[in-house]
Amino acid sequence: MKKIIALLLAVFSVSSIVAQGVSDAVRFSHNNLNGTARFSALSGAFGALGGDFSAINVNPAGSAVFLNNQVGFTLSNYSIKNKSNYFGTINNENNNSFDLNQAGGVLVFNDYNPKNDWKKITLGINYENINNFDNSLYAAGVNPTNSIDKYFLSYANANPNIGQLGIPLKTLQNSFYENLSYVDQQAFLGYNGYIINPVDETNQNNTVYETNVPDGGNFYQQNYLESTGYNGKVNFNIATQYKDQFYFGLNLNSHFTDYTHSTSFYESNNNSGDSGVRSLRFDNDLRTYGDGFSFQLGAIAKVTKEFRLGLAYDSPTWYRLNDELRQTLSSRGFNYGNPPNTNLTNTTVDSNFVIVYEPYNLRTPGKWTGSLAYIFGKSGLLSLDYALKDYGNTRFTPKNDFQNSNTDLSNLLTTATELRIGAEYRINQWSLRGGYRNEQSPYQNGTTIGDLTGMSAGIGYNFGNTKLDLAYSTSSRESQNRFFSQGFTDRASVKTKNNNISVTLLFEL
Repeated sequence: MKKIIALLLAVFSVSSIVAQGVSDAVRFSHNNLNGTARFSALSGAFGALGGDFSAINVNPAGSAVFLNNQVGFTLSNYSIKNKSNYFGTINNENNNSFDLNQAGGVLVFNDYNPKNDWKKITLGINYENINNFDNSLYAAGVNPTNSIDKYFLSYANANPNIGQLGIPLKTLQNSFYENLSYVDQQAFLGYNGYIINPVDETNQNNTVYETNVPDGGNFYQQNYLESTGYNGKVNFNIATQYKDQFYFGLNLNSHFTDYTHSTSFYESNNNSGDSGVRSLRFDNDLRTYGDGFSFQLGAIAKVTKEFRLGLAYDSPTWYRLNDELRQTLSSRGFNYGNPPNTNLTNTTVDSNFVIVYEPYNLRTPGKWTGSLAYIFGKSGLLSLDYALKDYGNTRFTPKNDFQNSNTDLSNLLTTATELRIGAEYRINQWSLRGGYRNEQSPYQNGTTIGDLTGMSAGIGYNFGNTKLDLAYSTSSRESQNRFFSQGFTDRASVKTKNNNISVTLLFEL
């Protein structure tokens, strides 16, 4: 007999790991264009310029360009607009958030000895929220063919492509949710929520399951996604200037992240017959948190008084992450229970557990950034950065637990480039700024997440020992949002537009 579960809230720790996939790896491998207002206004094209706190995050040699001790902080407003298209139905969802985006300081130690070629050493520390995860998305429409039943069937039945065996009926009838692996948990929810049935109900060793959703198509489906959190980074920087031509720098970076992802999926049908599922709701609340480490090396060369070149290497980031998951499935249909109930019946499989999975590791890809800049005396500048990152090098560990995910990372992701161009024009104490950037998709197909295009503009005023900068940046990209990782993989087409406003206050000490 299927179980209707309603237990007191508890927390359990299990050894099995949530089925982290490609989208999760990309999320922690990708950084938004955040930072000081001047940095944002030039679209981040600072690799050969330096002299800015966020420039240190691109090329650590940039702190040696500072002439004086400085401290600064940045406040930002993030606005995200998502327009979804699911089988021809259009929906819009907006999200706004406010954040202390950047805070840092740098100390400059000059050596005035004319016989010493090493002119200065700088020590800096800078915090940046390199990824703001606050977002929301709503998609709804009528799916002509597919139901979510395929999601639960993909976990319950055998899949020789990934070496997955069918789950015995006795496992789903005689076990508790919290004692099962993630794969078994999904099948458990589908079975006890009456979404799937065993082909042979009398055989405890049955490993083949079929749908309990009536045929006929035209499934009304809606999915609401809400995420919150951040991916923060602290640079511990040291840099030096050699003669009047070369700058070298090193960053040791501490990363910390806390990400919450909640989805609520609803499906209903009016298909004929007096048996099977009529409607269901499947809720998932996942929290991922942890910390990591990376380092950066960089150099800037003054080829001439006006022309500069920069080169920087970002190491992979080595994360140690933790997952916590809670799931609830409720459904309404005919012929539930044993013996079957011919009336419409409700059932809820509510784990009421926060499942705490064993920690795991994620290694994001490294990155190379080449830069050039031309300084027009005191009147302005033009700068360009070109970055290269191979997302296919992303890896989860322990390897034995993530063989399939790592294979997908290699097969689905590719090398992506990023181009950033910025310009600044100065009129006395005023500075006018603008920028452009283009970021390629990390996916080989170029459609799961499309290319990003962005523009920026800003203004600044120099009060002497105090500077005030304001920036506006906008970017857009298209993506295909898949509701679930396997089985039921229909997607909503999403157009996302980001509009950010940043204000930075700097003090020279």
